[in-house]
Formats: sequence, C-alpha cells, structure tokens
Amino acid sequence: MGSRRRLHVVPVLALALVPALAACGGSHGPSPDPTADALATGLSSGDLSAVRLTGGTVAEIQQEYAADVAGLGEVKPKVTVSSVSRSDDQHATATLSWSWPVGSGWTYSTKAALRTKSGSGAWEVEWAPSVVASSLRTGETLHAATESARRADILGPHGIGLVTDRPVVKLGVDRLKVSASKAAASARSLAQLVGIDVAPYVAQVKAAGPKAFVQAIVYRQDEVPSTVTAHYTGIKGVDAIATQLPLGITKEFAAPILGTVGPVTAEIIKDNPGVYRAGDLAGLSGLEARYDAQLRGAPGVVVTAVDGSGTSRTLFKQGAHRGPPLRLTLEPRLQMLAEHILSTVGPPSAIVAIRPSTGAVLVAANGPGNNGYDDATYGRYAPGSTFKTVATLALLKQGVTPSSPIDCPTSVDVDGKIFTNDSEYPPGANGRITLATALANSCNTAYINERTKLGSSDLVSAAATLGMGVDHDLGFPAYFGNVVPPTSETTKAADMIGQGQILASPMTMATVMASVLAGHTVVPQLVTSVQPPPVRTPSITGSQEAALKQMLRGVVEHGTGEGLLDVPGPPVIAKTGTAEFDSGGQRLTHAWMIAGQGDLAVCAFVNVGHTGAGVAGPLLEQFLRGALAR
Repeated sequence: MGSRRRLHVVPVLALALVPALAACGGSHGPSPDPTADALATGLSSGDLSAVRLTGGTVAEIQQEYAADVAGLGEVKPKVTVSSVSRSDDQHATATLSWSWPVGSGWTYSTKAALRTKSGSGAWEVEWAPSVVASSLRTGETLHAATESARRADILGPHGIGLVTDRPVVKLGVDRLKVSASKAAASARSLAQLVGIDVAPYVAQVKAAGPKAFVQAIVYRQDEVPSTVTAHYTGIKGVDAIATQLPLGITKEFAAPILGTVGPVTAEIIKDNPGVYRAGDLAGLSGLEARYDAQLRGAPGVVVTAVDGSGTSRTLFKQGAHRGPPLRLTLEPRLQMLAEHILSTVGPPSAIVAIRPSTGAVLVAANGPGNNGYDDATYGRYAPGSTFKTVATLALLKQGVTPSSPIDCPTSVDVDGKIFTNDSEYPPGANGRITLATALANSCNTAYINERTKLGSSDLVSAAATLGMGVDHDLGFPAYFGNVVPPTSETTKAADMIGQGQILASPMTMATVMASVLAGHTVVPQLVTSVQPPPVRTPSITGSQEAALKQMLRGVVEHGTGEGLLDVPGPPVIAKTGTAEFDSGGQRLTHAWMIAGQGDLAVCAFVNVGHTGAGVAGPLLEQFLRGALAR
C-alpha cells in the first residue's frame, strides 16, 4: 500500500511541474525593458536614434515624430515607462506615461508594441502614431492653441485698482491693408508721426508676414495726441485698435515699483519653456515681473489632432483661470500727491510715507529725475544729519539726557581729519550747549565729540531699534541701510553725522521716524500677503522714546525744521539732513528731511540740493499739508 502511494504521488508532481517549466520558458531571452526605456528617453528628448524601430527607417520615423509634435510649440514632453507586459517570447507591450507642459499640464498614457524575432535577441518598437497619442491617426499632427487668462489686478486699500485693465489704442501697420512694396513707406510715415525710432520700426514691418499687425505705439485712450488722431488715417495700411491693457492709475503712478506689462520677449520664452508663447503678455519689470506667475493666472489650452485637409479633432481642453490679485498698501491719493510735488524737481528725488501703527507703506514716490529707477525704497545714499536721530538714541541709551551739556566747537580734528558744521549753522549756537540744542541746530562737531561715549556697536544697536540696518525680504525691492561698526576713529566720527559708512534709502529714514513715533521697531509692509518678520531688535524705553520725541519737536520749534512749525494738525517732529558726496570732481550735497505727525512718518529726499531744510523741507511741508486736506 505504501508502494502504491509513491506511484500515485510521482505523476502528480510531474504534472505540477509542467506549467511551471512552461512559465519559466516564457521569460527566457532578453528583457524588453531596456528597449521600452530607450523609447521613453528618445520621446522625451526628441532623439530616437538610440531606439530600434520598425515601420520605417529611424530617420523617417524621427522626422514623422518631429512633425507630429511641432504644433505643440517649443516644449518637450516627459515620457516614462509605467509598465511592460509580455504576451510571449516575441511580443510585449509598453505602457508610456506622457506629461506635456502646456496649460497647467496635459497628461495621458499610450501603448507601444514591442517585438523580437526568434533567436535574434533584440527587441524593436513597432512605430505608429498611436505611440504619441492613443487616438492619433496616420496623417494627423498635434497642435496647441492657448487662451491667455485675464491678468489679475494690483489692488490698493479698499480694493482700489492700482493696476487694472484700462482702455488703450494701439497704432500700427496692418500688412493685410498695404502691399509689401508700400509697407516700408507707411511704417516710416507712422514712426515719424508718433515719434518713435524710424529705422527699427521700418525693419520690423518689412520682416513681418503678410497678415501681421505690426504695433508701433500704444496710447491711453484719452491721451492720443490730436495730431496723431488727425493724420494717421491718411497713411496707407495704418490702423488703430481699441483694446484694454493692465495699466496704473496714471502713467507715473508708482511706475518704478509696480513695473510694466508687455509682450514676452524671445529671451523670456527661451528661459521659461512651456510657460509663454509669442504674443503673450508678461510682467517685464517691478512687481509685475516678480509676481508674474500669480498675476498671469493659468492659461487655457486646446490640443487638437489636425489632418492634411485641416480638419481637427479636440484631444485635450483646459479653460483659463485668472490669478488672484496682488494687494498693496499704497494710498492712491497720497501717492499721486507726492508724485505731483516731485514733478518739477530736476535731480533724482523721492518721498516715502509710512503709517507707524501698522508699518503700511502709504507712499513710495519717485521723481522724474530718477529715470525710472526706484530710489524711494531701494536708493543708497548717505543720510547726513537725519541719522542724528539714531545717534541721539544711542547717546540716550548711554545715559545722556536732552539737558546734558556738550561742546559744539566750530571745528574738530579727528586724526588729522577736520570736521565742521554746515555753512548755515547759527554762530550763536556754538560753545557749551545741551544735547537738545545740538540736535535742534544739527551741530556736527558736538555729535562727533560725543562719539567717545559710544562703543563700536552702539550705533548699530540704536539703528536696529529704529528699523535701520537690518535686512528683511518683504516681497519688494527694499534697502534698509548700512550701519556697521566703525573701522577707524575718523570713520566713527563721520558715522555719527550720517556720513562715513552710513547709507540709507528714503524708505529707511521714513522707517526710522515711524519707529520713533510708534515707540518700537517698525518694519515696513507694502505687499499685504508678505507679513513682516518677527522683530528681534533692542527695545526703546518709555523715557528714551519721550526724550527723543521731545528733542525732535525742538527741531521744529527752534531749529532747522522751523518751516514745519505752522503746519496744521498734531504737532510735527522732524530732522533735517545734508550729506556731502563727490561727483565729477565736484563736492555736492544730498538734501534730506524726515518728519512725523500723528500716525504718519515721512521722508523727502533730493539727490542734489544745498540743504535739507531749504530743498527737501518745502517738499515735505507740501506733502504734510496736502495729506491733511480732504
């Protein structure tokens, strides 16, 4: 009986092994996986030369693939192998995952048939249009058309549109309306009429296609010159197109900060593959460029398969989505007030206003002399005697009081370097005076003498308390100044009066005044989505705050800031500043003034001016008076 059991078991084992051996036999030979991987790599790069293909020569299939996808633009797909399954020793199927950077992404999968001849040991891909897109047919190619999302606005307080779509008129040559032989003459006439460079525009029109509209200039709808309106219709092929573009409240409104929007350049397209196409609008400078990804939103896209007769089928469609607005703290009325005040100032100039209670930047105005540069928040200049606000706090922290007696000689020698007071310093204020008097009349020599009471880091610490010299990333170009330990005794002397190593932007000095008014370190905020970082700076005591405000009020009551004494409203505190610099072999001076009134801190700056009180002071006074008017 035991013998019969053995005879019975052996056949069962043998039968069980038969399918197992057959299965093992199915996996004999080379794996198709490397061929599938090579195909995915070649499709991703656009180079199929390393792939074994059937259905045509490699060169023919390479050309066919390039033609299939050319209509998708200058983008490349990411293709990976999801799986490879074998049906027998000679046939396999690779599943490919595709991702195209069009719209917010077009993803799908396709299948590629692989085969190998018995005994050849090499797998080949059976090429077909369906490898590229499952439903793509022979003779069809892929094409993508984008629909730009409506650009998001830049908003001010209460949702006021600082930059929003506003009506414009585009003037240009429409090649459909003028023959090639006459297009250049029309371009020349139009360029001369609107005042743009003639030769480049003529060349652009000559190079344009027969259906192109070649833009020459864009005007705000209500700013088209009457001469242009009267004469452009007499130029063959010139057309005016009414449309809308994202524009500021005025041409000048915070322009260096907000930036511009315009057609994408070839460089932008090259540096951002799949993001932009020719004809798209993009932020070209300022906040428009920095926040372009947010403001431009997500474009819509339609991918179609088009046959030789032009008949198309939609394979993929994605609607455009408008991005969220960028919200700023700029107050339009105050910003335009400041820009109006600066409109007649020749040298580079700026006015910055900050609300101390919140840190909100209400004004960041640049004058026409800045030539588009943002001096208001990013300029780097010696602040002169406005920095005595910081030096005074440093002395208060060392126990000096407003009534402490200090010396104010006509000059002081520091290691051979002679320092003097301003040419308009009142002679009667020399000699033994108080710290309060020294600040009111801006005695350079007194502050330089007092340097001996400060350690190497005391000015740095006091500056940080008032928001100066500590960098922050606030989401916009912001320079917070340079205050570092002195490298020599003469440097320390110069630093005390805002020269030497000391640098600041107008925003920096407005921040200093804002911190005085608030009684703590103020960090400016312009972009509301970017929260100021936690402040970790030395604090100011109540007595120090009171003494500093008292002395800055003295500047207005009986010092260099007397021009602000009759400004209506809450009492004004202020400090003037004049800083020497060399340019072109000349000794020139920057003109500064900072002031605080109620919940408003302001800095006025003019790059070249005789004195802070005489040049920057009247600008600041106009601003304070205008800010109070309703």
